[in-house]
Amino acid sequence: MSKDLTRLAAWYINLDRSTDRRDAMEAQLAALNLPFAVTRFSGVDGRADASLAGRFVDASAFRRQMGREILPGEIGVFLSHLRVWEAFLASDAEVALVMEDDVVFHDDFKSALEVALSQQPRWDMLKLNKIRAKVPVTQFRAEGYDFNLYIGPATGFGAYLITRDLAQKLVGRVLPIRLPVDYEATRWWAHDFRLLGLEPFPSHVDDGGVSTINGRNFEAVKKPPKHKRWRNYAMRGGNYGRRLAMMLKLKLLKRI
Repeated sequence: MSKDLTRLAAWYINLDRSTDRRDAMEAQLAALNLPFAVTRFSGVDGRADASLAGRFVDASAFRRQMGREILPGEIGVFLSHLRVWEAFLASDAEVALVMEDDVVFHDDFKSALEVALSQQPRWDMLKLNKIRAKVPVTQFRAEGYDFNLYIGPATGFGAYLITRDLAQKLVGRVLPIRLPVDYEATRWWAHDFRLLGLEPFPSHVDDGGVSTINGRNFEAVKKPPKHKRWRNYAMRGGNYGRRLAMMLKLKLLKRI
């Protein structure tokens, strides 16, 4: 089954100024001994180009839905994933592995990729770690892994697999930026694709408490009082309903 890994194109996103993270990723990748090349993608630095917000962001929609202003780092990471999808589409690969530079690989990461690809006709995006993965509903199992859909949010973009067809669809739909990338690109019910998580997750993220997006311990995130964020709470609550309604419509709620 390992020959299937040669189907992959792979990138990890890394800001030019984040040299320590680059060194750590390169060391991890060397230890994994993967049978395919992993390309470093020079990430879009949202803090270095103030013009990005005016060119790519619907600031009022973001503020309305998230209850706060967008961070420069969020713009950068969104555009970085978008540019990686475009690079993927310029290749001849059918599936891409996309990673951020704070991912930590577990011992089973390589074998998990093999299992994931063996089941590829059953998913369009497969998450390999999470920030949130709430209320899982197992769709099927393979070789000790659960392939889960989620009634709750499935956020975090530390490592995931994506198909060519889905990358093509998202590239044409996600701009202007109205949500963080791991919110927008996991709205499977809105964009009509199959999003699953592979559990137990074969990786996790660890930024050491210092995020290139949010700063140290989320210090860059300035949220208004809760009563002024009611639209954000309404969106989040409504998304539970939207996911559940679509799962019922597609008969995806029956646990195996």
